[in-house]
Amino acid sequence: MKVFINPGHAPNGYPDPGAVSNGVRECDVVANVGNLLANYLTAAGVEVVGVLQHDDLGTICDASNNADADVFISLHCNSAANSAAEGTETFHWHTSSSGKKLAECIQDQIVHSLETYDRGVKKCVPGTGTNFYVVRNTDAVAVLVEMAFISNADDRMLLESNQDDFARAIARGVTDYQQMI
Repeated sequence: MKVFINPGHAPNGYPDPGAVSNGVRECDVVANVGNLLANYLTAAGVEVVGVLQHDDLGTICDASNNADADVFISLHCNSAANSAAEGTETFHWHTSSSGKKLAECIQDQIVHSLETYDRGVKKCVPGTGTNFYVVRNTDAVAVLVEMAFISNADDRMLLESNQDDFARAIARGVTDYQQMI
């Protein structure tokens, strides 16, 4: 199985750092988690065909498609105006049963390992706010993981201090999925 990892937003935060809260930038958190994830997957015998953080979504999708990835994982930190919003949610393309299985495996591992609030596995649906470009434009089984809310103080602490735990949980989710297919 070949996996492509996309830490969301732009490298070094320019032009888009993603969500920012109390000096913690989404682009930095997901870059670290993405690199750790690649190492854990490689150690588990999973072929990582790319780790790409880029400000152009088309470039990301093209790189994954050109690498002939079987699985595509986009990593993000959620944010909300209401600082009480918390938890983990994982998105998949609405018609992809394989995407749903992968999303469930990753979601379960994060929620149980880090004890984040379970916001559930959700569908990316055309014409809605969940019509994520990278999920709909990759050939691979694709998921977008919102690890936790950077705008929530407790979640932000997890995102800052437990990046290795997030990477390990996501890697276990991928290997759980691999055993199912």
